[in-house]
Amino acid sequence: MGLGVFKTGQGSSIVPSFSNHSDNIDNKKEPFQIDIEKESTESVALDDTNEQFDGKCSDQRLKKDLKARHVSMIAIGGSLGTGLLIGTGNSLAVAGPVSMLISYSFVGVLVFFVMSCIGEMAAYIPLDGFTSYASRYCDPALGFAVGYAYLVKYFILPPNQLTAAALVIQYWIPREKVNPGVWITIVLVVIVVINTFGVKFFGEFEFWLSSFKVIVMLGLIILMFIIMLGGTPTHDRLGFRYWKHPGAFKEYSKSIHGDIGRFVSFVSCFVYGLFCYLGIELTGIVAAEAENPRKNIPKAIKLTMWRIIIFYIITIFLLGMCVSSNDPLLLEAKTKSTSAAASPFVVAIVNSGIEALPHIFNACVLMFVFSACNSDLYVASRNLYSLAIDNKAPKIFAKTNRFGIPYNSLGVAVLFCLLAYMSVSSGSAKIFNYFVNVVSITGVLTWISILITYICFDRAVRAQGIDKSTFAYVAPLQPYGAYFSLFFCCLLALIKNFTVFLNHKFDYRNFITGYIGLPLFFICYFGYKFVKKTKIRKPEEVDLFSFKAAIDQEEEDGRIKDAATAERIKKNGKNWEWFYETYLGKIF
Repeated sequence: MGLGVFKTGQGSSIVPSFSNHSDNIDNKKEPFQIDIEKESTESVALDDTNEQFDGKCSDQRLKKDLKARHVSMIAIGGSLGTGLLIGTGNSLAVAGPVSMLISYSFVGVLVFFVMSCIGEMAAYIPLDGFTSYASRYCDPALGFAVGYAYLVKYFILPPNQLTAAALVIQYWIPREKVNPGVWITIVLVVIVVINTFGVKFFGEFEFWLSSFKVIVMLGLIILMFIIMLGGTPTHDRLGFRYWKHPGAFKEYSKSIHGDIGRFVSFVSCFVYGLFCYLGIELTGIVAAEAENPRKNIPKAIKLTMWRIIIFYIITIFLLGMCVSSNDPLLLEAKTKSTSAAASPFVVAIVNSGIEALPHIFNACVLMFVFSACNSDLYVASRNLYSLAIDNKAPKIFAKTNRFGIPYNSLGVAVLFCLLAYMSVSSGSAKIFNYFVNVVSITGVLTWISILITYICFDRAVRAQGIDKSTFAYVAPLQPYGAYFSLFFCCLLALIKNFTVFLNHKFDYRNFITGYIGLPLFFICYFGYKFVKKTKIRKPEEVDLFSFKAAIDQEEEDGRIKDAATAERIKKNGKNWEWFYETYLGKIF
């Protein structure tokens, strides 16, 4: 353990400085002490070779090259994917428009609290992924379990997205003409190139892709509003027609009908809503590579509620107005692959008599899938890097090149992308879909782990008497919001595949693949705890100060830079920089 010195408002503070390897302090019994030196005015220079400030060697550092606009747009784009464009069709067909609206709105509240918890921890001291947060503030065993659960998810998602990209292209070019392996290869090469040229290039690329996704979603909202009011070639004014017939709430099946049937449909819709939001926690990963996280992370997090209201709740409300839950085209779309043909929005477009839009919309879906594939590969590499930094994976995966790319971790993630070629064989594709179902629950387990970690972090802050008014960002309604979200996330994880019990024939394949993630998570947690003899950290012993000096210094440098920018704008008048800082900067 070394001593790091950093300036505070009262002088310089000496704090314990540990490496970012949480296991090294598992057996520490004494609470962390802070010795304030009133007279000292010295501070240690924060150069790139000083390991004590971030616990990393020079060949293990990521580059802090993500600007405010990158972080904000990645946070926005991370929540917009095929789950919203295509998955909402299942929700509408199963439960009806009002069930879908209520369930997605409620899950949106859970998402807001999860993101707020991430934001407070990441703005205080940004760490390398959820495994580092859990290991430091809660229990290294939890860090191990959530780290590998999240790793499995993001090793499988990129090949899944590559398969989806090939299916989207088959909307125009059938597999009989061009083998889907060709499209998989093209997309794979492009995303590997993007992830190889550094996080700055990745951030710029994702910024424009996310901007495109935002424009598409805003266009869809306007289009649905026009269709609802009858401003289409059919001139059919829909209004609230489908809320009355076939009804706002739909029965589950002919055998499960009445109030019970409507309740079952309503509950099942929560599960659809949950998985529609998965991936929104991406902000917690990019925090480690963001410039001045104390400024940029809170800005991205504060936009979360607006993203949920605009891109989810309003969109779903309008979709329920424009498409009937028993529309034959919607029921047919459920059997389609991942392409425009499977989207409920295309059903609304076709019914409205607009001919050219389905092809345009399919191109938009392709861009959504491409963006998801690109960011999923990024998260996979950074999550393996995080495990290595935290001593929970071989150190070789923590190595970075001069661009700050964890090249060994990226290489392993690329190898898993080769699973996408299973889709070339239709029989293998079926097995692959079951494999995807296995890892889908890991997203919910990640949210649960984030909430547990935040509760431990909050307890530690209170126990050690740290004033939250000094924080760059404080999560609202906490810790009550975390407990509320934790309860319902646990409940949703348990009922994820409850519908397998409702059919005449028990669907054991979906039951096994849907729930096997739960016992595996607990095996990882208790297995690591048994082998490493770890303990849940006591609030008064949680380390809240290591690596804080560097973030404090970065925040202070940011203030100086912002002051210089304000002075320059004042001097130069109303130019492009003034316009960006005054208006666009509030969003981007």
